[in-house]
Amino acid sequence: MDDASVAQRVLDHIANGTTDVGETVWREPVENYRSAERLDREIARVLRRSATPFCPSAALPEVGSYIAREAAGTPVVAVRGPDGTVRAFRNACRHRGMTVAEGSGCSRALVCRYHGWVYNLAGELRHIPHEAGFPGFDKAAHPLVPLATREHRGLVYVTQDPVDGEEDDPLPGIDRLLSPDQRLFATAERDFDANWKILLESFIEGYHIKSTHPESFLPYGFDNLNVIDRFGRNSRVTYPFRRIAKLESVAPEKRRVDGLLTYVYHLFPNVLITVLSRHTSVLVLEPLSVDRTRQVSYTLTNGGGDDPAALAEAQRDAEFVGTTGLMEDRAVVHAIQRGLSSAANDAFTFGLYESAIVHFHQTLSRALA
Repeated sequence: MDDASVAQRVLDHIANGTTDVGETVWREPVENYRSAERLDREIARVLRRSATPFCPSAALPEVGSYIAREAAGTPVVAVRGPDGTVRAFRNACRHRGMTVAEGSGCSRALVCRYHGWVYNLAGELRHIPHEAGFPGFDKAAHPLVPLATREHRGLVYVTQDPVDGEEDDPLPGIDRLLSPDQRLFATAERDFDANWKILLESFIEGYHIKSTHPESFLPYGFDNLNVIDRFGRNSRVTYPFRRIAKLESVAPEKRRVDGLLTYVYHLFPNVLITVLSRHTSVLVLEPLSVDRTRQVSYTLTNGGGDDPAALAEAQRDAEFVGTTGLMEDRAVVHAIQRGLSSAANDAFTFGLYESAIVHFHQTLSRALA
């Protein structure tokens, strides 16, 4: 999966008029996109049991930095403590269940705004206003409820309901992903009227480029030319730009792919990382209902630290992608969701060019079983 090998695979496909192909065709029952019972199982048995990226480490840059949002239907808050460690908790006060943080920010403590109970950054209950009204109440026995949390390759992973058998390394075979000099410069939330799996599928195949993006991405890229890799439960789809052909005249050991392709990583089950020319986006797909999904995005520079020029380039890059491809894909996934009620299909067929989607559904089926 190193850049030089990917470049050679792309050049071979260009020369031969080919693309990566999978090993099997997969038929996914349409009912699996419509069933509320199926969604409940996906949330309870997969999204809550898996070690899932909650946010990039760069979103929590200093002591007291926190992010609070719902993950798999559960209010969660992640905060960086005085020791530099990120900890995540169920975002509920131990008094009456009110959230102790909203949105994002930086604070020396987490404070319930209902009655003012105060928790330190390690989740310990430190102060109860008018504590005499709670005789015998043991503050030490009522911290915020912790969740299994770890930082790995620039991501903060949270597992709500850990089970035995989880992979020790959630990114086997990946030696880099996000780097310390990448800076977070934008966050956003967008709701889509579509099942979370339909939205996910739109990111991890290049078979649709010519039909869906004829004036935005196709002039710069290829139709149905992708390199697809799998690592553990995850996958990566490479979308090359036409200008990568210039590497044909460069010695293999000197080839660099920066600005010549886009990597889209799918981190099972519901996170996508898109690495473009000047910026990287971490996208978390949170199911709200069987036909509605919230996309939480964290956008970072591709290096450059705090250099204003690097930030300006990243912002221009992100604006192009956000105003073109996003809107085109949004229209498609909404139309697919509406089409579920047509009764035209009892299953969706994913072919050999859509092997990353096949890998996702195979992995999801095993996890549910």
